[in-house]
Amino acid sequence: MILPGDDGGAGVVQRALRAVRTHLGLQVAYVSEFVGDTIVFRALDLPGLEHLAKIGDSRSIDDVYCRHVVEGRLPELIPDTAAVPFAMAMPITTALPVGAHVSVPLRMPDGEIYGTFCCLGPAADPTLNQRDLAMMRTFAELVAFEIARERRASRLRREKEARIEAVLASEDVAILYQPIWSLEGGRPIGFESLSRFAALPPRTPDLWFAEAAEIGRGVELELLAIRRALAGLAALPDDVYLAVNAGAETVLDPRFRETLAAWPPERIVVEITEHDCIEDFAAVVAALAPLRARGIRLAVDDAGAGHSGLQQILQVRPDLIKLDRSLIQGIGGDPSRRALTAALTVFARETGSRLIAEGVETETELAMLRVIGVDKVQGYLLGRPMSLDGALALLPGKDKRSAAA
Repeated sequence: MILPGDDGGAGVVQRALRAVRTHLGLQVAYVSEFVGDTIVFRALDLPGLEHLAKIGDSRSIDDVYCRHVVEGRLPELIPDTAAVPFAMAMPITTALPVGAHVSVPLRMPDGEIYGTFCCLGPAADPTLNQRDLAMMRTFAELVAFEIARERRASRLRREKEARIEAVLASEDVAILYQPIWSLEGGRPIGFESLSRFAALPPRTPDLWFAEAAEIGRGVELELLAIRRALAGLAALPDDVYLAVNAGAETVLDPRFRETLAAWPPERIVVEITEHDCIEDFAAVVAALAPLRARGIRLAVDDAGAGHSGLQQILQVRPDLIKLDRSLIQGIGGDPSRRALTAALTVFARETGSRLIAEGVETETELAMLRVIGVDKVQGYLLGRPMSLDGALALLPGKDKRSAAA
């Protein structure tokens, strides 16, 4: 493991090296890791002497002091190497030269010796004492803690990469379809595609997508889910649309347009996810413009959940506005929710958009939406996410009457 950059844990290690070296008045400080029969320099502070070593360089473990200190053949504190016969017998002592040396083991929480925390200078320094050694040990504990934390983080990242890579390689993403109904008709007008993951550990889809994004594979996982979802479109009647979810990074990726190209554009709705986190809405709008020109429609959700969501609706001018569950819940007994929903119906009508109420779970909510004039609805009351076969069962006869949203 090479400690990365000059921030986070690596920054702590670098500052510790500099502080100790400066305090001791020595010229070289470094952190080494024992790797087989070598030591590898993982952090260095040697101003003006950079030609001596760089991060990642290795040396034979027998040619340097590190292992000899850990195994007790050399003391941790050597104010004058000339007074230590074992040190004087080592070629590095005169070759470098090493006149003073302070080194303590870096011990991990499980007892493993990672390597050493070292300072040295070319000249003897008789002022070095046990108090200096105690300070060195204190800093070594701090450095060992940071190294252990970084190792845990690296291990966790490797585990995340392995999990996501396994899903991508196996394409093990199941697609469920949640119906979107028009209250004027007797069957769904569309379905929202939702991803499910059978891989371990068991967890919600948002956590899988978040983990993929964390390791830089978020776009690939979203595109996989979209491809799997669109595969079911051919089985649906021509007048039923399919909504696929895509984050801003996916929308901006050229592969997104390629993924949609083979399907009838008028039957596809792109629902932007996590739009509260989009930094450049203008770029997203521009990327969607060619798709919308072909007939693909755009939906945004969370309407009514906050001021920022309304601002983004004004920027994007979506075809479909999905009312947030927080606005629908309890709408039957809350005049404020009813007033805001009614206002949004006027807004949608004036802007040429259509409203879809998400998260409808009770008959009371559904009845109030009818009164207000919201006739496109989605939620557990009308249908939970289901298999493609289940979705087809809601479409008796697969008739071709108009189902424009």
